[in-house]
Amino acid sequence: MKERVLSGMRPTGALHLGHYHGALKNWVRLQSEMDCFYFVADWHALTTHYENREVIEKNVYEMVIDWLAAGLDPNACTIFLQSRIPEHAELFTLLAMGTPLGWLERVPTYKDQQEKLKDKDLATYGFLGYPLLQAADILIYKAKHVPVGEDQASHVELTREAARRFNHLYGREINAEEKVQASLAKLPKDSVKRFEKARKAYQETGDAKAMEGALGYIASAPELDEQDRERLGGYFKGTGKVILTEPHALYTQASKLPGLDGAKMSKSYNNSIAIREDRATLEHKVKRMPTDPARQKRTDVGDPDKCPVWQFHLVYSDEGQRQWVSQGCKTAGIGCLDCKQPIIEAILREQQPMLERAEPYITNPKIVRDIVDAGTEKARITARETMQDVRSAMGLNY
Repeated sequence: MKERVLSGMRPTGALHLGHYHGALKNWVRLQSEMDCFYFVADWHALTTHYENREVIEKNVYEMVIDWLAAGLDPNACTIFLQSRIPEHAELFTLLAMGTPLGWLERVPTYKDQQEKLKDKDLATYGFLGYPLLQAADILIYKAKHVPVGEDQASHVELTREAARRFNHLYGREINAEEKVQASLAKLPKDSVKRFEKARKAYQETGDAKAMEGALGYIASAPELDEQDRERLGGYFKGTGKVILTEPHALYTQASKLPGLDGAKMSKSYNNSIAIREDRATLEHKVKRMPTDPARQKRTDVGDPDKCPVWQFHLVYSDEGQRQWVSQGCKTAGIGCLDCKQPIIEAILREQQPMLERAEPYITNPKIVRDIVDAGTEKARITARETMQDVRSAMGLNY
């Protein structure tokens, strides 16, 4: 089976090219390599915009159209809506019962966002707890990988800690020792002696070879079923049953595409180009981009490293094009509009297949809702299976 990937975005409406180069291109690549679950994090939108709920529905479907336009294939990945799966909230609540408050307060983005969003009232339980809700989003699908930038690594680490703590608290079966002995009794006595010797070596000295050999043996022993193997694996390592899978951060390269002014591309900074920007607006935005302040006149020489347009050439131009731009700028051989025109043409070429893919969804919005409905139903099946394991481990199946 393919390893599972889980990632999501808050519904902010139509996406820009920074989203495409920073995340969506990677999502599209991963869907052909792994079992990918991509979700609209509409509950997360409420952690900072709980007073502006009226825009969320429109933003949800605008964003999904951009996902599809970028190349996500609903036949190759699972696209779903967080709030339609109440099991997310249930797991969040159960994790919260045993998660230390200090873990949440030390997440770097907690204080950082409070500083950046001073115009919003973020003194809420929902805002404090949103990293744990993120953990529930990941853990409920038993995802092995979470694509993130380095700035989000702390959230994945909190998820790993939450899973580890849950497994420690609830992974041990009732009458565990008796059940371990029953599983060992299925094996030849000589094999049990070697297994116990290897267990002692691993737990006392951390002998990795002893662990590799013992776990390899129980994985292939025909006398054991899957429950026996899992039970003995936990017994060997001194842990309980693995109920929630610890995920790994799958680091993605930060987007090299800045905003039109050279800062991070963001709609709130008014410096973005939408994935489905119309041609006239695109041309107007790029032609008005600031350039090297030293080039006041056409005959003034410039420095590409001081020009935001050059950063776009690093993303969109080949080596020959870059040399032409660099030489022309440094010698005043070309004007700034000459430098910008190849960028306009490159973005238009990149956009064309996206616009074509988006057209049927814009024309018939019901298709988009059907895709989300089908993906949500598929995701719900997996979420329910995990919650059955969680409830059973916690003794809540009564």
